[in-house]
Amino acid sequence: MADGDTAAAAYTKRLKTRSGAGWKRALDVQAPYRWNLNRLLGGRPTLDVGCGIGRNLVNLPVGSVGVDHNPTSVQVCRDAGLTAFTVEEFLARKDRERYSGMLAAHLLEHLPVGAGAEVLRGYLPFLEPGAVVVLICPQERGFASDPTHTVFMDQSALAGIVDELGLVPQRQYSFPLPRLTGRVFTYNEFVTVAVVPAA
Repeated sequence: MADGDTAAAAYTKRLKTRSGAGWKRALDVQAPYRWNLNRLLGGRPTLDVGCGIGRNLVNLPVGSVGVDHNPTSVQVCRDAGLTAFTVEEFLARKDRERYSGMLAAHLLEHLPVGAGAEVLRGYLPFLEPGAVVVLICPQERGFASDPTHTVFMDQSALAGIVDELGLVPQRQYSFPLPRLTGRVFTYNEFVTVAVVPAA
């Protein structure tokens, strides 16, 4: 797989291999991340942009939908009983369903420099006024762990995305551990929460 080729079947295979590690299943390492998503999005039907193989989508409320540019990853989601579409399929749908939440977890760091707001802007028409928008990106160690990562998105960069999109910022924090841990712990994340302005 060429670096940056996140649309390739080989990338889907890599995601499945990493997610299926025995020690991760035995320790249920996703438990704190599930808790965090539930805390942020509650029962909101959510649009999961860049859903990958459905690691977060499987934990989102009923009515949630995933979108990804990798058709192989979308098929993995469907095989698991999840509702997911390629970008082209989603945008071509006739039913303009609206969601009360949007999640972009581990998406923005894969995009070309400066492309984050433009990619997410295309999904704003699918959100209700007051919808919660959650942006999640890896910290230093996590960023260095994947050759397909292109741009380091810290809290300042994520705040810039929120501002470009005209969203109302709510909070930013480091999860699951304090900020300094991100230099050595692969799974520490920047979390930014905003809302779509009321109509």
